[in-house]
Amino acid sequence: MHQLMNLALRLLLFLSASLVRAQSIDLGRDEIPVTLPAGYSQEVPTPLIVLLHGYTSSGARVDANMGLSAIADDYGFLLVAPNGTREATDRENSFWNASLACCNFYQSDVDDSDYLLSVITEMQSRYNVDPKRIFLVGHSNGGFMTYRMAYDHAETIAAIVSLAGADHPERRTGPGAPVHVLQIHGTADATIAYRGGEIRENRYPGALTTVRRWAGYNRCDTRGRAREMRDLDASLPGYETGVLRFNIGCKAGGSAELWTISAGAHSPIYSDSYAEQVVEWLYAHPKPDTSAAD
Repeated sequence: MHQLMNLALRLLLFLSASLVRAQSIDLGRDEIPVTLPAGYSQEVPTPLIVLLHGYTSSGARVDANMGLSAIADDYGFLLVAPNGTREATDRENSFWNASLACCNFYQSDVDDSDYLLSVITEMQSRYNVDPKRIFLVGHSNGGFMTYRMAYDHAETIAAIVSLAGADHPERRTGPGAPVHVLQIHGTADATIAYRGGEIRENRYPGALTTVRRWAGYNRCDTRGRAREMRDLDASLPGYETGVLRFNIGCKAGGSAELWTISAGAHSPIYSDSYAEQVVEWLYAHPKPDTSAAD
């Protein structure tokens, strides 16, 4: 009898934990699954990662490919991967209204910057989100959107990672606060060119121009320093990715970094450690303590 009671108690605890972790939010577009790490406690401030898909993709698909939810338990972060707006066409491709170049091709008036801020705010209202560790990761159109979010909501966003995205076409007055920026880009990207280009006659800057611009926004030395080599793409031999870092003289809470995948395509074959490398970079770049900020 005692063994049966213990078994029933363990089953109840398991089911309770599963229910707690299988949660979602809905702000009127699509239901957004919420990944909670094992051992999540409402008493402990927890990092939040918002993962943004590319044009025609979805939150579920980009997460399945990149594998962030698979390591949420190991690193202890909350994850949401929302969907963009569906085009008013027969194909209903999903997109983010990120910049003139990408990818609001049918002139929708949707404000994805406001929508994603609402997603973050909703997460903050439900969970104990660490305000110093709110991060965005995006691929392609999602990468473009991370830059818009960093610019529009610099006081909220600690750091962004853009894979094969780009910034606004023009240099602007700096955002309201420093933001850590990491651009990952393949030199053989035939969709969003490493050196910049245009989509439907709307230009976008290259990877180095984007990163150097944000180094300037963050008041960093814009000369940059070459650092270690990394392995991000399993389809390429060895350590194919070079690191260029702009982190000298920056304002507190700001830096810029470029990881260049030599011969890398638009969608890399992610190495076994790709997701871990991205998360570890994010964790090393939180918002500063208020007392340490300029």
